[in-house]
Amino acid sequence: MAMLKILHSFILFPVVLLLVSLTACDEEDNKPVAGDLILCEDPRPQICTSEYDPVCSVLANGAGRTDATACTACSDTQVAGYIKGACEDVSVIE
Repeated sequence: MAMLKILHSFILFPVVLLLVSLTACDEEDNKPVAGDLILCEDPRPQICTSEYDPVCSVLANGAGRTDATACTACSDTQVAGYIKGACEDVSVIE
């Protein structure tokens, strides 16, 4: 169990670094590039209500997808965190 937590930390650390870079400020006008990143915490949700309040989920591999709610996003163990709003609504400057 301890080894699993250590492995989880090593996988999650690069994802957190990527997400922090996504939420950095644009140097040109000093505005946030994306909304506030919220990390999923353990224990993960097992049951979620049926509603629609979209979030942009960030997967452990760095990919993004829109989920119906923060609960449904964090119930998936492949999701590291999320940003409020659908993915196409989140502005990310590359």
